[in-house]
Amino acid sequence: MILDALISPISTLIDRLIPDKAQRDQAKLQLLALQGSQELQLVQAQLSGIVAEASSRDPWTSRARPSFLYVMYAMILWALPMGLVAAFRPELALAIGRGMNAYLAGLPEPLYALFGTGYLGYTAARQWGKVAGSDK
Repeated sequence: MILDALISPISTLIDRLIPDKAQRDQAKLQLLALQGSQELQLVQAQLSGIVAEASSRDPWTSRARPSFLYVMYAMILWALPMGLVAAFRPELALAIGRGMNAYLAGLPEPLYALFGTGYLGYTAARQWGKVAGSDK
């Protein structure tokens, strides 16, 4: 953010321009408070889109993140039947595992970033809704 890049130079200017230590410290505190409020506004702006999607009446929009998470959970739970396969046919389980590893390694990195963003956004929106009282 632009304000973050300006904090250090402005702080240096404050040190040079304001001779009184108490006034200088007060000015720096105000500068830090401004930085904090800018960051808070940025987080609120980012979360407002997520909350709007989660509270949408459109079933495709409001269920997109949970559906994506269910797909990821299914992929993780696939390990249970693979454990049974490994107990009876270890060579088959190894071949399936190699195939799955090759497939997952072939997925583009942005897809993993999308999953992480979606997962964190969904949990943040759920928490925001609980705090606001709209989710129970």
